[in-house]
Amino acid sequence: MKTRYLIPFLLLPFISCKKDNTNGVQPLDIKLNLKYASAELNGKLDLGKVVVKVTNLSTKNSMTYSPTQGVVNLVSIMPGEYDIDASITIPKEQYFNATGQATFEDVTFNASVKKVNLTSSSSLDLELIAGLLGNFVIKQIYYAGSDNKEGAIYRDQFFEVYNNTDRVLYADSLYFGRLWGRQRTTIDPVYYQANGQLDWSKSLGMIGAEAANTDYVYLRDLFMIPGNGKSYPVEPGKSIVIAQNALNHKVPFVGNNGKEVTIKKPELTVDLSNASFEVYYGDIPGNKPFASDIDNPKVPNVQILDYVGNDWILDNLGRDAYVIFKHADRAAVANLPSYPEPSINPPSSTAKKYRQLPINWIMDAVDVQPNTTDARIPKKLPPALDAGFTFVTLGGYSSQSVMRKTDKTTNGVRKLKDTNNSTVDFVVIKANPFGFAD
Repeated sequence: MKTRYLIPFLLLPFISCKKDNTNGVQPLDIKLNLKYASAELNGKLDLGKVVVKVTNLSTKNSMTYSPTQGVVNLVSIMPGEYDIDASITIPKEQYFNATGQATFEDVTFNASVKKVNLTSSSSLDLELIAGLLGNFVIKQIYYAGSDNKEGAIYRDQFFEVYNNTDRVLYADSLYFGRLWGRQRTTIDPVYYQANGQLDWSKSLGMIGAEAANTDYVYLRDLFMIPGNGKSYPVEPGKSIVIAQNALNHKVPFVGNNGKEVTIKKPELTVDLSNASFEVYYGDIPGNKPFASDIDNPKVPNVQILDYVGNDWILDNLGRDAYVIFKHADRAAVANLPSYPEPSINPPSSTAKKYRQLPINWIMDAVDVQPNTTDARIPKKLPPALDAGFTFVTLGGYSSQSVMRKTDKTTNGVRKLKDTNNSTVDFVVIKANPFGFAD
């Protein structure tokens, strides 16, 4: 993943003051103050080319702005909930000249404020944060599944990772998983942060509580690609597809219960029989996998470190966040501490615990959200990892996936867009394993 800073764009409708006053609604003046989160960069890197986007979540109207001396003045905007995003990409040569730090890619800085309720004239501070450098990126997430009567329901879900470099990478020991956090808009008897996300500093037994919410995320599940270090090479511009079930979901199959499963409309689903890897729960002691969880002997299984349920079922409403990372020491990953949800009442001895993952280990991450505004939950990822979020427009069981855009093609190899803001990096397509969005 490229290092990038993103500043939210304010998208706001402009309505005349006369009309606003007639309706008893007074327009607001909002001042946005932009700066780089790293203090030594202020004065070295330009703020004038930052693109600020402001979106009114009620009307869906948007506008973009450029700051003057680090300030954007929003004049006479209507009260309401807004998303504010900002971004600037600094060419690698310019970044080196300003900082003395060499990078392989241009550097992008991001800032983001989601669902901020603007009710009175005020000032907001936006800090531009650089993303993390990575090699592999998350290319496609097919979480929605296909029609629950005429398609494959959720059993055709898959996750795709792409080599976004100009050299061969190895998938061996690549970890991937989903995060845990607030999953719904209602209030539960747990501790929350001011941003509405879980306050992990209040988890039972938490060590280093002051950094619990800033330096770490918490894993719902975790898997690892096997291999001895060079078992699974991935060429530049190529990807690996990790299937929930590595079957051709366009044709009937016999489940592990001996019953045949038919498919009414094959065009709604995908063929995953040639997936790179699959997630198979049938070898977990004491776990009874779903009937559709069939082990394809031609497709390698991933190693399972943490799991939930009877199969690797992605939330088809879009309430997950996804991460990938590598670490040289497998023991360090295995020994990461785990903590229960920060419940107000003491958790039971059997309560699930969530592995604590350092943010600085993460290679790439994507926040996914429901397709309707009122169902959206607080983001699980900080702006340095993903300043925005993505979603399939038609919601669950729609056969849609989110896929990273192509940025450019050089000598036939595609470089995918990676600004650490999935709102601008991803588009919605019909699920297409190993395919591209254009």
